[in-house]
Amino acid sequence: MYYAIVCAGEKMKQNILLKRLRDLREDNDLTQSNIADVLKTSQTMYARYERGANELPIHHLITLCKFYHVSSDYLLGLKNNKK
Repeated sequence: MYYAIVCAGEKMKQNILLKRLRDLREDNDLTQSNIADVLKTSQTMYARYERGANELPIHHLITLCKFYHVSSDYLLGLKNNKK
């Protein structure tokens, strides 16, 4: 039972990350290609990050936090405010 609760919590956090990745990109009027360029990856790979098909590598997480000027806690859904 505990494992199911932990897994559900992790799934919820992943959904927050995916939503925030997309929201931040769209709020800044950027395309997936624009962000892929920032991360030095392909648009296809970035799209896979945004929809949760691939896990976002830590070095990309750091780059996105710096790019958007948000904390990793915010992006990961650990807190609600951006700083």
